[in-house]
Amino acid sequence: MVGGRAEDPRPGVARHGIVVGVDGSEQSIGALLWAEREAVRRRASLHVVTTYTVPIFAASSMDAGYATINDEVVRASARSVLDAAVEHLAGSPVEVHRRIEVGDAAGVLLDLSEEAELMVVGSRGRGGFVGRLLGSVSSALPAHAKCPTAVIPLRSGSPTPEGAPAVRADRVVVGGDGSEQARTASLVAAQEAQARGLPLEVICSVAPFSGSLAWVPAPVDRGALHAGLAVQLAAGRDWLAGHFPALEVRAGILDGAPAEVLIEASATAELVVLGTRGRGGFAGMLMGSTSQGVLHHARGPVLVVPDEADPRLANRSSFGPMVPPAG
Repeated sequence: MVGGRAEDPRPGVARHGIVVGVDGSEQSIGALLWAEREAVRRRASLHVVTTYTVPIFAASSMDAGYATINDEVVRASARSVLDAAVEHLAGSPVEVHRRIEVGDAAGVLLDLSEEAELMVVGSRGRGGFVGRLLGSVSSALPAHAKCPTAVIPLRSGSPTPEGAPAVRADRVVVGGDGSEQARTASLVAAQEAQARGLPLEVICSVAPFSGSLAWVPAPVDRGALHAGLAVQLAAGRDWLAGHFPALEVRAGILDGAPAEVLIEASATAELVVLGTRGRGGFAGMLMGSTSQGVLHHARGPVLVVPDEADPRLANRSSFGPMVPPAG
C-alpha cells in the first residue's frame, strides 16, 4: 500500500483519480455519491464530468442550409447540470475537479479512461441535450475503457435509499469461467475485497443444457462436469490465496444461467466483478446478453475490468489444472 492506496502491479500503468459522468438524472447523482465514497476510501481525487453536443438541423426556408444552436446556450445548460451535481458533495474531504467536455459522452469518457484509476457511471440516464451519459453509455463504455468501470444502479448511490431494506454487503463476488480474462478480473476483485476487509467469492455457473447443446448425442455427466470444475476452481482459489495470503477466498459452483446467478448475488455483495470478455460465461461477452443482463439488472455495483497484462498470471498453472484455452 502507498499512502493507503493499493499499488497497481501492472507495468507501465499510471492512473490518476476517479472519473464520474453526470447528466442531471437521479441515477447519475447516485453514481456520483458512490464515486465520492470510493474516492475517500482510495484517497483519490474525483473528476466530475458532463458532456454536450451542439445540435445541427436542416433549415426549413427558401435558402437551404443548416442552422445550429448557439454553443454558449448549450454549454450554460451543461454547466448548470454540473454545478447542481457538485452541490451534492458539499463538505466532502475529497479533492473535486469539474469538467465540461464537448462531444459524444461515450467517446469523451473513453478518452478519459486512458489515465483514470476508475470510471463510474449510473446504469441509466435521462438523455437529452446534456447528452446520454448513462443508459447506452453504461453499455458501451465498459467494453472499451482502458481502466476498470463501475456501473452503479440507483439504489446503490445512497447509503439508505428510501423504501429499500437494509441489506449488509458481506463479500465481493467475481464470476469465473476459466478464461485468462476472468483470472485478470479475479485479481482485481481480490484487491478490492482486501481493501474493503471482505472475503472474496469466486463463482462458476453451470447453465442448463439446452438450445445449442440439444444436438449432443450422448447425455452429459453433470456430476463429472462439476467434479472437474471443482478441481479447477480450487486450484484458482489457491493461486489467489498465494497472492493475497491475508484474504479469505471462497469458490463455488452454482447451477443456473450466469446472468441470473450473478444478479441474485449482487443483492448482498459489496461489488460484483466481471472481465470484459471470456468464454461466453460469467466473464464473457460483455456486449452479449449475459453481461448486458448483469450490467442493467444488478442490484448492486458492478465493476468491469479490462483485459490487461498482469505478471501475476504467469504462475497460475503451477497451482493446478486450468481450463484448456478456447479454440
